[in-house]
Amino acid sequence: MIENTFKLPELKIAKGLFAMKPIIQGGMAIKVSTAKLAAAVANCGGVGVIAASGLTKEELKSQIKEARELQTNKDGLIAVNIMFAATEFNMLVRTSIEEGIDFIIFGAGFSRDIFALGKESNTPIVPIVSSPKLAVLAKKLGASSIILESGEAGGHLGTDKTLDEVLPEVRKALDSVPDDPEIGKPSLIAAGGITNGFDISKFLKMGADGVQMGTRFVLSKECEVHENFKNLYLSIANSDIVKILSPVGLQARAILNQFSEKILNDTVERPTECFNCLKKCSRRFCIMKALRMSQAGDVVNGLVFTGKNPTKIKEILPVKAIFEKLEAEAKQFFSELAVS
Repeated sequence: MIENTFKLPELKIAKGLFAMKPIIQGGMAIKVSTAKLAAAVANCGGVGVIAASGLTKEELKSQIKEARELQTNKDGLIAVNIMFAATEFNMLVRTSIEEGIDFIIFGAGFSRDIFALGKESNTPIVPIVSSPKLAVLAKKLGASSIILESGEAGGHLGTDKTLDEVLPEVRKALDSVPDDPEIGKPSLIAAGGITNGFDISKFLKMGADGVQMGTRFVLSKECEVHENFKNLYLSIANSDIVKILSPVGLQARAILNQFSEKILNDTVERPTECFNCLKKCSRRFCIMKALRMSQAGDVVNGLVFTGKNPTKIKEILPVKAIFEKLEAEAKQFFSELAVS
């Protein structure tokens, strides 16, 4: 029987570093995951994440400082998420370390060098991977935790497989590799299409140690995107969710609008200027400009990334209410499991 005092378990990020709740808020660029949202999640016991890609050094420093000032729960954690594909990847990593971030998440490519930087500064490094091969490599290089992102995630995708398919594969692969005696057993964090407490409980039961959720936190009061951006998620059907080819060279999941339709039809205008934001870019369209436009409210001519299941989310809530709802749903899941 599940008691009324049911709580979600802690999540070990690294040796001696724990999140009170096993929930990481996804790092969504450009300026979707900002200090206000990250602090609100950390104050609820989860991991708040600032998306660093697309920020200048001073902007990132300011975001980290603001998050710390808004953080009232000193047991909460603040991380940054940085795209390896970003031109300023190394600068953003070093700035985050200098500012004393709790840990660094990186994805959209894979870096070996970042693990040495993390070790030098005692900053935990958490890569986002999509396959057993990369998960094992990350463990051998010294990842303190590993985020497994399925093909159900929003934004850039590294696989077409579902979490149901890839989670058991990666769990088995990681368990077959000896743990580093200094680091210990890295936590495995499931990501991709997770929207509620039932999803969280399902993947914890399947072997994940925690989850990462992006789209659910877009639809929060504290997310600092334009209201047009949030309301678009509430107005769409499943048929309005498409995959496009990003200039990064990866498939990405987005909401169908006038801009993404042009990408699909190959009628999108080529950029006339370049921000040099990516190490490698097809220059088919400017992803930086497209993401900035949607974040500011132009959801017709901008690009809006989404996970696979936004239609499961019916309302915009304060982060505190989201956590309460997630925990109540998780409690219900395990209660029903106990009596079945």
